[in-house]
Amino acid sequence: MHPLLAAQLALACYLCGLVWVVQLAIYPLFARIGRGEFAAYHAAYTRRITWAVGPAMLAELALAALMVIRAPASPWAWTGAGLVTLVWLSTACLQVPLHNRLATRGPEPALIARLVATNWLRTAAWTARAALLAVQLQAALMV
Repeated sequence: MHPLLAAQLALACYLCGLVWVVQLAIYPLFARIGRGEFAAYHAAYTRRITWAVGPAMLAELALAALMVIRAPASPWAWTGAGLVTLVWLSTACLQVPLHNRLATRGPEPALIARLVATNWLRTAAWTARAALLAVQLQAALMV
């Protein structure tokens, strides 16, 4: 079980760090990109960030599901899976539609503000997941 926890923790820490950079630097700076440059910048950003985050999110989802399968009675496993589900729902229902609107409408301040505000949900979920897994791994190593 330790290797599974360690792999999940590594992914969670990677995604946690990435989402904090996005939350504090990248999304707020969308407002500083000129209307003429925004479409090309945003298209390049979404293409590149997909490669940085997509495979890790898929791996995280698979490992969270594996954890539930291997330890179905564990509240830790279910809490972790719930946090992963929350991230996926937030991404699909909030961030992706907002990015799609930004791609068609350009750098509208209200859309950027909503993207920043709603992304706190993913930031909190990935931070909680990393912390939960760190505690879980530490407890497992103490046994």
